[in-house]
Amino acid sequence: MSRLTLSLLLSALLLTAGCPRKSTTVRPDAKNAAKAERLLQSGKPKQAAQVYRQLADKKSTRQNHFRLLTAESLIQSGNIEDAKTYADLIDARQLSPQHRNKLHLVHAQIHLGTGEAEQALKRLSQVSPDQLDLEEQITYHQSLAFAYSLAGELLQSVRERILLDRLLDASRQQDNHAAILETLSLLPVKTLQHMQSQSSDPLTGWLSLAILLKQKNLSSEQFNTGLERWRQSFPSHPASGPFLDNYLAKSRHAFQRPDAIAILLPESGPYAHAAKAIREGFMATYYHQQDSTFKPSIRFYDSESQPAGLLYRQAVSDGAELIIGPLNKKNIQALLETSPLTVPVLALNYIDGLARDNLYQFGLSPIDDVQQVTAKASLDGHRRALLLIPDTSLGQRIGAYFEEFWQQHDGVILEHQVYDPQQSDFTQPIKRLLNLDESERRYRKIRQLIPGIKFVPRRRHDIDSIFLNASPYKARLINPQLRFYRALDVPVYATAHVYTGRPHPSLDIDLDGIRFCDIPWLFDETYQGPLSLAALQKIWRQFPNVYYRLIALGIDAYNIVPHLDKLDTIQYSGATGNLLLTRENRIKRNLVCAGFSGGIPVISGFVETFTPSPDAIPGPEVHETYEPDSFQDI
Repeated sequence: MSRLTLSLLLSALLLTAGCPRKSTTVRPDAKNAAKAERLLQSGKPKQAAQVYRQLADKKSTRQNHFRLLTAESLIQSGNIEDAKTYADLIDARQLSPQHRNKLHLVHAQIHLGTGEAEQALKRLSQVSPDQLDLEEQITYHQSLAFAYSLAGELLQSVRERILLDRLLDASRQQDNHAAILETLSLLPVKTLQHMQSQSSDPLTGWLSLAILLKQKNLSSEQFNTGLERWRQSFPSHPASGPFLDNYLAKSRHAFQRPDAIAILLPESGPYAHAAKAIREGFMATYYHQQDSTFKPSIRFYDSESQPAGLLYRQAVSDGAELIIGPLNKKNIQALLETSPLTVPVLALNYIDGLARDNLYQFGLSPIDDVQQVTAKASLDGHRRALLLIPDTSLGQRIGAYFEEFWQQHDGVILEHQVYDPQQSDFTQPIKRLLNLDESERRYRKIRQLIPGIKFVPRRRHDIDSIFLNASPYKARLINPQLRFYRALDVPVYATAHVYTGRPHPSLDIDLDGIRFCDIPWLFDETYQGPLSLAALQKIWRQFPNVYYRLIALGIDAYNIVPHLDKLDTIQYSGATGNLLLTRENRIKRNLVCAGFSGGIPVISGFVETFTPSPDAIPGPEVHETYEPDSFQDI
């Protein structure tokens, strides 16, 4: 921000005597203003604001100017509330046109500080940037970029940053370039491609680069080829050169391979069996891993024995260079509240809205199941669906995920019903779902007029699919009842919960026609080798089938460690899915889809979801690990 220069203040505040022989004196206001200006120049806005407050609180002919300076310095110090107080006291009529221009900018910054993007844009529309000095023009364009971003107008935000770039020195340009890429990363690839076809340089180059960076399924060789092609197409682009090299290096090499790993898992309590399954998968991978260059030491810690923060510090003191765990969400939260993460943590669960430096989150999530199966249904050409979920808190959340992701595919949930998971007869919710109850009511009315009329119930015909959340045992009862009530030709898409994890043709014949998406490890066709389901029979046979997926989680928890430095751009084909790292350091799983035929799951392949990823647009967040009732709220 520019301030009243010392020379202007002195000329305004100097007193001269009537006789030339008397020396001039400087009023205290000018001395204090000069002191505040020096504090600002030395990077001490908080102290400067204290001095300006004294001037602004004293009645004088320049009181409004000092209030403006006070508000500006308070904004710089981060005190938005007090800045608003002083800005609201200013009588704009007593300001010069130049200072009224600055006042609009101050009010815009205050609105941005309280998240009022629309109000900020209105104020900024009243600013004449040509009347601002260089630093104020920088603030103006930064404020516009931020306001547009808050308002969801991401392309406008990028355009402002491109205008801003020419005003910045080299060091600040680097941060601005990174902000441009971060903003563009929030847009889906299809949107970026559409914008690219209608834009011109330098925006075209930014869009092209953003599209390349979002192609997370490329191999390292494909990515490098694409990057070289981009450099040739945009040789003089602002992002080309050292910036891009540094940006990619920071993205890929923030994580270093550890030589010592600490595992924080419970050895007692309600989640001990779940932890044991993870541990078995992890250690089987450790003993069978083929990368001779990666053989860290492993040490286990009982997460039930001590507070998470204390265990973390102990593990770090013992030499750990990576912490895997905890498993319990409460322990993850407690760890972050009590300990700075000086050593990276690979947490084995998700916490909604949580993002920290040095924290990676990896778990089995219902959000992945729902995203994949809705994408599969959409790719199969469906748009009008029904939803049947259990009448539980988890079931309601799963239902919300279905509605959210189905809308992203331009689909509509025409009706949803809940069922009692404690019952075995689902006649009533299924009738209500298929509108058979309406058909029966119409029949009863007609029978009063025409006794003896024959009745054949008719289900609704405005649907093309059904979404189901049910355990294998409930689904074996629900699916035949759907067929009984004339929904034979309506495909059913279910979450991974529908499959036990092992083929049971005699039992699962009642699941025929149901499609679902699950982890690759459960299928011989999609996960082979020394860590496959067939190869680890001695391990999984000691667990009930509800723990199978946790064994796979343990396998991947070890296997992804050497890949964390590049998992944001190159997917890893894991036991729990094709894995990618989002910008919030959450590991997202792409699952394999199958359908029951003759009681056996028949693989249809991986489905590449074309909905925006969680780091691209706002969407439903993960709230729990999706596992059986015994540990679904780990």
